[in-house]
Amino acid sequence: MAECYTMLKQDKDAIAILDGIPSRQRTPKINMMLANLYKKAGQERSSVTSYKEVLRQCPLALDAILGLLSLSVKGAEVASMTMNVIQSIPNLDWLSVWIKAYAFVHTGDNTRAINTICSLEKKSLLRDNVDLLGSLADLYFRAGDNKNSILKFEQAQMLDPYLIKGMDVYGYLLAREGRLEDVENLGCRLFNISDQHAEPWVVSGCHSFYSKRYSRALYLGAKAIQLNSNSVQALLLKGAALRNMGRVQEAIIHFREAIRLAPCRLDCYEGLIECYLASNSIREAMVMANNVYKTLGANAQTLTLLATVCLEDPVTQEKAKTLLDKALTQRPDYIKAVVKKAELLSREQKYEDGIALLRNALANQSDCVLHRILGDFLVAVNEYQEAMDQYSIALSLDPNDQKSLEGMQKMEKEESPTDATQEEDVDDMEGSGEEGDLEGSDSEAAQWADQEQWFGMQ
Repeated sequence: MAECYTMLKQDKDAIAILDGIPSRQRTPKINMMLANLYKKAGQERSSVTSYKEVLRQCPLALDAILGLLSLSVKGAEVASMTMNVIQSIPNLDWLSVWIKAYAFVHTGDNTRAINTICSLEKKSLLRDNVDLLGSLADLYFRAGDNKNSILKFEQAQMLDPYLIKGMDVYGYLLAREGRLEDVENLGCRLFNISDQHAEPWVVSGCHSFYSKRYSRALYLGAKAIQLNSNSVQALLLKGAALRNMGRVQEAIIHFREAIRLAPCRLDCYEGLIECYLASNSIREAMVMANNVYKTLGANAQTLTLLATVCLEDPVTQEKAKTLLDKALTQRPDYIKAVVKKAELLSREQKYEDGIALLRNALANQSDCVLHRILGDFLVAVNEYQEAMDQYSIALSLDPNDQKSLEGMQKMEKEESPTDATQEEDVDDMEGSGEEGDLEGSDSEAAQWADQEQWFGMQ
């Protein structure tokens, strides 16, 4: 009955019917279901009690361990509840390291979590473990290392072609890189596996969002939330679509809910801060950015986020510069920090410094936005040919990048007077009777006419 109530989204009735079972008669399955329902309803203390009861009866229940860690129970306390089993069963020495790794995950210490999971992955028992690879991909994503995140998601997907968990984040990363055809294929594959999970709808929503079809992205995000109200990626998708449609106050509600569900994910805060900046609420944006900086610590991402808000206020420009320098000292390859530093240098018209910064950042990676900004800076110092090359590279990485296209078209327009002069020269040559080679044969003219007709049909 409780399972039926859950399927009908009537969680209160599910909790009520399970609560009616006396504590001593509750099986681990009942306690596990209660713990998950309590957690979903925000009743954290009751959830912790139920998870602990599961572990008392089943010390190797990994989902219960993860549940406790997600509710801020210390890793050492959780490990102590499994210690006796670890010592009595052979080949279980990895479990204490596993608990330590996920304790780092839930406290937002991404670097130590990545290092600990990588050490686990090297052990023969857990090599090519899909769950670990998925967690590693998610951690790289949270740390802003999108390249490694995509690689780990691809690795996990190859090992398990029916994998759905985490594919919403993978689809989002592919969409951000402009790989919309890959996103579309991923969405179709996930729908063939199951349309009753949020992930396929989110992936399709990302395709629509990055194709600038915001109304459709909004619908798909809402459908995903209907299937799973705890889907952070669905809330972020819907929030972003609402923001781009000018419905900022509604977007703020969705980003706040995402923060409640995933307080260690920086992209949730970024979405909310973008909403504040879009509605000129710089004070609220500054308060939120400072809170993130204090809560998640001084790393390249939080420093860049705080600097982004500082750039909006002329009074705090110098502070923004200091914060970005600190971020780039920690991670010289962090794209968002490079982009914001370039924006600052552009305002100061320090184009040569900007070019040096961008060339350095592009030495070990290729990114559409960086190539495009480098193109803009090269135009500013009259290096037109190389600027055109940079715009071309940017468009090869993301054919839908409108700004690169605009930059290239602007340059072509500026070059058009030269083309006009060349045409005049051609007319002079025709006038002098040297038209034979230029005009070509009748058969060639007929071929071109056919091609023009063909292009017209397209």
